[in-house]
Amino acid sequence: MIDFRFLCPTEIIFGKGAELKVGEETKKHANRVLLHYGGGHIKKSGLYDQVTDSLKKAGVEYIELPGVKPTPRLSLVRKGIRLCREHGLNFILAVGGGSVIDSAKAIALG
Repeated sequence: MIDFRFLCPTEIIFGKGAELKVGEETKKHANRVLLHYGGGHIKKSGLYDQVTDSLKKAGVEYIELPGVKPTPRLSLVRKGIRLCREHGLNFILAVGGGSVIDSAKAIALG
């Protein structure tokens, strides 16, 4: 058996008004991030605008990777890995439910 330590800090912020604080919370960790989300609902509900406005106010730049579907596709994960490498991103902001979070975790492993 090999001895090892594993640290995987993940913070999930959930609750009323959480989307308004995303910029200041993200800024604590990074200035440039991958903004990862599903699609239609985030824009129809106004959540996308709230999140991106909060990021802009905090001075956080973002590269978008939308399009997560239930059971995330490997091709999207590979695209996320490529974007992170090309743009020097070391933080993934997953906005959405389980599939978005799962996809973000897979990208982070890349």
